[in-house]
This record gives sequence, C-alpha cells and structure tokens, in this order.
Amino acid sequence: MPSIKADKWIKRMALEHRMIEPFEDRQVRAGVVSYGLSSYGYDIRVTDEFKVFTNINSTVVDPKNFDPRSFVDVRADVCIIPPNSFALSRTLEYFRIPRDVITVCVGKSTYARCGLIVNVTPFEPEWEGYVTLEISNTTPLPAKVYANEGIAQVLFFQSDEVCEVSYADKKGKYQRQQELTLPKL
Repeated sequence: MPSIKADKWIKRMALEHRMIEPFEDRQVRAGVVSYGLSSYGYDIRVTDEFKVFTNINSTVVDPKNFDPRSFVDVRADVCIIPPNSFALSRTLEYFRIPRDVITVCVGKSTYARCGLIVNVTPFEPEWEGYVTLEISNTTPLPAKVYANEGIAQVLFFQSDEVCEVSYADKKGKYQRQQELTLPKL
C-alpha cells in the first residue's frame, strides 16, 4: 500500500479507476451483515442467486467434467444451505484489479461464528469480473445466508512494481466473468 491510509487508497482506486462497482464508501451496518469500505479492505456483498449442492441426481463432483445437475438453482433474499453442504453465489460488486495489486478474501466473522466458511481464491493482478463465492455450511444444521448483505472481506496488497505476467496476459479462464461461474478446465 502507498503511504496514504489504506481506506483512502481503496476509495481513490474505486472512484478513479473503477476498481469496485458499485462502491460503498463507508461501512453499512444498520440491520444487516455489514458491507462497504473498512479500514484495510472492502466487505463484499452476495447476490440473491445461489446454486446449492444436491445429491438428488447422484452425480459425482468432478472439476474436470463438472455436471451442473449437482446444483439446485435458488433465487431469493435468503438462501438456506443444508447441513454439511455447500452453495455457490457471486458478488454484487464488479472488480477491476490493477496490475500492481493482489487480493486475499476472507469470510466475515459473523458467518464464521455460525459455521459458514467462505472460500474465495485471490483476485490476481488485472483480473476483472464478478467474484464467484463458495459458501460451505460446516454445521449439522441448516444455515441462512442473506442476499445483498456482507459475506466476506477483500484485503488489497499493492506491490512496489507491476507483475511480469498478469491474469489478463495469461488470458485466464475466469476473466471478465459476468455471472456465477462453474468450474472450467
């Protein structure tokens, strides 16, 4: 990060370079799982579209030959993830990561304290798109996820130089994803 405060750097990058859209320049908390700008990162929101794992078709989960029948599509303000199960969703925010930045994304403690784990891979330099979110319910009970509210926090790390090869240079398979994206080979 440059010598300016982290939250001011994120705000500047979001407003001047469209790094995060839509961008909330403060932490929104009233009656919701918080989202928006935080001290060293940005709390992202989950949309109302989910793909919840199911075994009704007895398919095998295979990342090289993924069967979309492994999911049930849900569009709702609240998604119930079954016990010891998993759902995919995407962020409400669209990201454009600068060539000298990488991110780490971690789940919010409110959900973690309920046994929900959010797994998101790093947003590599020059990656762009809506983020596909992986949400695991590790409990023996059904668990709620609230659409359009906070789900995870993105932390930004800026290098003092640009990377040699960016995600865009590699023509990454998840570049510019516009929707919740299933595994690709």
